[in-house]
Amino acid sequence: MSKAAVCKERETFHGGRLRDGGGIFHGGKCLEGGKIFHGGRLWGGGGIFHGEKSLEGGKSLYGKSMLEGGKLFHGRRASKERNRLRRRKVSSCWERNRRSGGYLLRKSIKAYGYRLVRLFLLFGMCFLILQPIFNKISISFMAEKDLYNAMVIAVPENFTADNYRLAARFMDFGRTLAQTLLISLTVALLQIAVCTLAGYGFARFEFPLKKLWFACVMLIIVIPPQTISTSLHLHFRYFDLFGLLKLFTGNTWNLRGSALPYYLMSAGCMGLKNGLYIFMIRQFFRNIPKDIEEAAYVDGCGTLRTFLSIMLPDARPILTSCYLFAFVWQWTDGFYSKMFLGNVKLLSIQLQQIAERLDSYVELTLRQAAGASLGYTQCIIATGTLMVIVPLLALYLFAQKGFVESLSASGIKM
Repeated sequence: MSKAAVCKERETFHGGRLRDGGGIFHGGKCLEGGKIFHGGRLWGGGGIFHGEKSLEGGKSLYGKSMLEGGKLFHGRRASKERNRLRRRKVSSCWERNRRSGGYLLRKSIKAYGYRLVRLFLLFGMCFLILQPIFNKISISFMAEKDLYNAMVIAVPENFTADNYRLAARFMDFGRTLAQTLLISLTVALLQIAVCTLAGYGFARFEFPLKKLWFACVMLIIVIPPQTISTSLHLHFRYFDLFGLLKLFTGNTWNLRGSALPYYLMSAGCMGLKNGLYIFMIRQFFRNIPKDIEEAAYVDGCGTLRTFLSIMLPDARPILTSCYLFAFVWQWTDGFYSKMFLGNVKLLSIQLQQIAERLDSYVELTLRQAAGASLGYTQCIIATGTLMVIVPLLALYLFAQKGFVESLSASGIKM
């Protein structure tokens, strides 16, 4: 049939064409409800999709092409049209600022001014912290003649690693590092254990003279340990437990030269910075609702079980922070280490003696009667300092997430 038409209700066949309820199929083309499907192209509701092209809502940019309001621009014309739209946006901003009486402009100036001031402050603080470290790193790789060369500022002219070998030799680095790591880990762990019990007691329980004892804790923070150094020295030099040792043996014990005074003071919450740890842990436990403990008591948990199973897991952030503080301060402590640990080698003590050992090395080994120069001595000390703080930097690098979480979670509530 040539151009024969068959009509049945709303269906029409004409050639290869079907019209049905507003839908038209013709060859590979389908038009339905304002949508066109043809090959990989869809036009529907003002949107065109073709391959990787998307022109949506009447506006789209793809490559250098631009379609706006049914017009297609390409190349330079598209760039001109983008500039026109940008100028229109700027003019609309000025119009809105005029209508607001200049409020939008003042608000924008304040916001950008605050960002600029914050940028300079952060840059200044980072420079103050990082510049000495970068300076020590640069000096540690310099030969002695580079230290007195006015042309050498930051980059060594004669690069050498002998400074690290000398510093490791003078500090007996391998053995000293192992002893320092052992003592710092164990002392910090003991301090956090007893300070957690004390802080939880101050936060949750009522007992006689509670405020007085907490005032004593605050005195531990305020009063420097140097004020009681004489009494500590005499106490551990002539150690006697309630007079029993002298009663039964006739003599006292000399605990100086061992790590035992460290552990005894830490077990009694009198270690380095223990008052600060008690205060921080107390503040954290005070911020935890008591309803959690009451629910545990209703379920049949006792005080110890509630503390171990419920409160300690919640206190993990603050315990992490306090443990990092305790480890770092113990690692770099020179006061208690020099007072008690005469026979135990620690990095902080060895670093203080590195200048004397360098002089002896120069006089006896290199046969220079004048000894080491001041600049070279400072170079070796800087190298030893870097070797001491590198483990701490690695520790903070891996524990920084827990450390930041602890600082954000440990609010101060009096």
